[in-house]
Amino acid sequence: MNHYILKNAQVYTETAKIENGYIEVRDGYIYDIQEGEYKGDAQSVDLKGQHLLPGFIDIHIHGGYGQDAMDATPEALNILSEKLLSEGTTSYLATTMTQSAEAVSDALENVANYKQLDEKRAEILGVHLEGPFISEHKVGAQNPAFVARPSVQKFNDFQDKANGNIKIVTIAPEVEGAAETIKQLNNEVIFSAGHTVTDFNGIEEAVENGLKHITHLYNAQTTFTHREPGVFGAALTDERLTTEVIVDGIHSHPAAVKLAYLAKGNENFCIITDAMRAKGMSEGKYDLGGQDVYVKNNEARLKSGSLAGSILLMNKGLKNLMDFANVSLEEAWRTTSLNQAIRLHVDDRLGSIKVGKQADLVVVDSELNVLTTIKKGYIIDNE
Repeated sequence: MNHYILKNAQVYTETAKIENGYIEVRDGYIYDIQEGEYKGDAQSVDLKGQHLLPGFIDIHIHGGYGQDAMDATPEALNILSEKLLSEGTTSYLATTMTQSAEAVSDALENVANYKQLDEKRAEILGVHLEGPFISEHKVGAQNPAFVARPSVQKFNDFQDKANGNIKIVTIAPEVEGAAETIKQLNNEVIFSAGHTVTDFNGIEEAVENGLKHITHLYNAQTTFTHREPGVFGAALTDERLTTEVIVDGIHSHPAAVKLAYLAKGNENFCIITDAMRAKGMSEGKYDLGGQDVYVKNNEARLKSGSLAGSILLMNKGLKNLMDFANVSLEEAWRTTSLNQAIRLHVDDRLGSIKVGKQADLVVVDSELNVLTTIKKGYIIDNE
């Protein structure tokens, strides 16, 4: 269908929630949004009072459904992009790991050369380069053997391999070369503090240099005390910083998630999954960046016990945020889409339900179960 009506829906737009409305989709784009009952004769889909949201944008995801961006194969990206629609994710940043320069370069070239088989897949908006420019003292599930010091030249080499597709770079602001790299390149890419042992002042200095984002808040960072607020304190009090959070209730206590949301508000908070290949799979042993990961009881951990990414679904993350922070869907929805689209400069076509934007949409019930995902007007039922 290249022209149809989605009717009888609770529609969440940038400015309001329409309790009973409909939208008109033409050739993959949103043509009209109206309140009330549709009375025309165009082909229509009855959403039966369910919630209609913009498609989710995951800006930090390594993989899922048995695949990983570091596999560096078109097949891995094809399968991942297809399966992500089942959780309402219509766009994402393929996220790399701290591995050898050759392995990272292969993954970057794979994304740069990737051609979707069809439009019924989540769109890759670029790459989140998580490592190798991190601290060996806060590696988490990254491999310390491949940690490297950043430089403008090293980044440019990676960006050339990626054909300009690197959008976010996780970096430890305190390591040698970080300050100069951030200063010179902050207009080209979003620098995000993560896997770092810097303190409050270190983050503030990095923000002055052009740092804009915090990678998986609370994880692999210095903690908060009342005399040394650490990365957490800077992230929560500096309005210039956007924070991404793994809202699974495992990486951060629900109260910590609520605290972050109260501090950042619904415009500077981004839900991410940080998912690895075991997402959507059964329990067992999996690979993450060449290391064995054991998945049990919804947790993914290295043999050492360190958390190793998550198996979180984006729709579940949104439901968790609503429960943890006691906020409504009307308030919380933008943490899965519009905030990300604005940061990536794609909000002219993605991130919200607005006339003229691409018809990337997700239909959920009151428990945030995904019923239908719509990618550029193509309807994919998940029931």
